Amino acid sequence: MAQEPDRTPELEHGVAVETSKPELQRPPLFQVVLLNDDYTPMDFVVIILETFFGMNRERATQVMLHVHTRGKGVCGVYTREVAETKVTQVNEFSRAHQHPLLCTMEKL
Repeated sequence: MAQEPDRTPELEHGVAVETSKPELQRPPLFQVVLLNDDYTPMDFVVIILETFFGMNRERATQVMLHVHTRGKGVCGVYTREVAETKVTQVNEFSRAHQHPLLCTMEKL
């Protein structure tokens, strides 16, 4: 029979290391905002809200009226990349249809 090698106390009583979980933060959120102007037709704003923000006709009409009466309105809250994409899509679509509608984003 083979003999077991001598074990040293240091190997038997090693240091216990607890793995720590990385500290993750949620990404900052941004609200996408439509700004009112005196030239863009209300129907066009409703189409924007339905097309780019997935709103149904009733909700899109409510948001459009909010933008019309208060000067601006929130279309949705997203991460930075998604918000930037929505803003770009809306502004390009508006210009392509010759409307001055302006869409921006604000950090929450």
